[in-house]
Amino acid sequence: MSNREVNVTDGALLKPLVVLSLPIVLSQMLQVGYNLADTFWVGRVGQEAVSALSYSWPLVFLMISVAGGFTVAGTVLVAQYKGAGKSELVDYAAGQTIAFVVVVAAFFSIVGFALTPWLVDLVGARPGSTEYLLAVEYTRTIFLGVVFMFGFFIFQALLRGWGDTRTPLYLMAFGVALNVLLDPFLILGFEENVLLAWLGLEGLQAWLYGVTGFTGFGVQGAAIATVFSRGVGAIFGMAWLFSGRVGIHLSLSDLILEREMVRRIIRLGAPSSVEQSTRALGVTVLTALVALAGDDAVAALGIGNRLNSLVFLPALGLARGTETVVGQNLGNEQVDRAKQAVGYSSGIVVGVLALLSVLAYVFAEPITAAFIPGEPDVIAIGADYLRIIGPTFLFIGVFQVVQGAFRGSGSTRLAMLFAILSLWVFRLPPAYALLVWAGMGATGVWYAIALSNVLSMVAASLYFLRGTWTENVVESEPTPEPLDD
Repeated sequence: MSNREVNVTDGALLKPLVVLSLPIVLSQMLQVGYNLADTFWVGRVGQEAVSALSYSWPLVFLMISVAGGFTVAGTVLVAQYKGAGKSELVDYAAGQTIAFVVVVAAFFSIVGFALTPWLVDLVGARPGSTEYLLAVEYTRTIFLGVVFMFGFFIFQALLRGWGDTRTPLYLMAFGVALNVLLDPFLILGFEENVLLAWLGLEGLQAWLYGVTGFTGFGVQGAAIATVFSRGVGAIFGMAWLFSGRVGIHLSLSDLILEREMVRRIIRLGAPSSVEQSTRALGVTVLTALVALAGDDAVAALGIGNRLNSLVFLPALGLARGTETVVGQNLGNEQVDRAKQAVGYSSGIVVGVLALLSVLAYVFAEPITAAFIPGEPDVIAIGADYLRIIGPTFLFIGVFQVVQGAFRGSGSTRLAMLFAILSLWVFRLPPAYALLVWAGMGATGVWYAIALSNVLSMVAASLYFLRGTWTENVVESEPTPEPLDD
């Protein structure tokens, strides 16, 4: 496995960038596979169940983002230390990041579980309604497994910084296959299992139901499947890191937190944590705004967000690939090569997303209908979402690539500032104004999202052209100081 890393500091750059980024894109597609599988099977339960997912996901994302932002520190540290040729610091930084993120994730798992009923109420679900009860059940189950889920996220981030994106892809594929297999059974049980009926196994379905009487966990079944499959992946990932089979070779001593490295992780990771959590909070506020337009609009937003996640995969993959290439080349003092990588990534993402914009606009209604059949109101609102936002896909794509460059250089505070600007200045105030003051309903929110996509790209690109973002490379030598001294 240790031979799977891509050399991005020597020779031609375009091919290594694509080779590094393509598995990330595929991994992101599989990541969305989790969400789409959950949405697809939960959609068979009904509109209330789909709305419950829409209320739940922003809250889950908000809490895990606070801990997850610190995995960015692991990517940056590993990438820059590897680029500088300091392999002993790669292992040390990886172990410190794992230990720190596990502690933070455990804390937010407990807090999230305790605050779930209040948070679901805050995001707009009506207390006592079916959507509210299902959302609380789903969210609490996810929070119980946050620590296990983050084992895989950490593994993925560290390997990406090392330059190996294929191993996380294979592990992600295994997890998605396991999740997709579990979803229909844990959600629907055996009484009316659509999957077994599609496969012509009605006899087996009847026998299983007769023996077990299992009718499924409903929405909670989707959470159980996700947590279990992530947990299995985390076990494999940690085993490989400690065995040294993936290039990084951890020892137990690397997990003993030391003050100076914790400070460095916080300095790099805290802005990314704030960036991700404020983005998640922005999604939560946006969901609450859309809730003013009704549950159908919330369901349409949930489907639209998942479809957007699929569309943006090329941008997210190239952004994370750019993060690694920029980090390793700046660690190796090759500034021009780092800038060249950003140019290549931006050109690729513009071409891909321009095509996807056309497809989203033309086929907006059938795409939406595939995820919630028999709900014409939701389908109509969701189709408007895609038609309005679709033409701006390429703008948010370039924005993501530039943000990846900022993070790879260690300028995580800069990336944080642009993320906050994008949501809290360019998106939410116009969304409220168009929804409430202009009386445009959910359509006004869709126009505000499209506007923010354009303005965010313009602002970040102008700052990128200044070139000062390349100056924030991490120090080469940490000074260990045990936290318990």
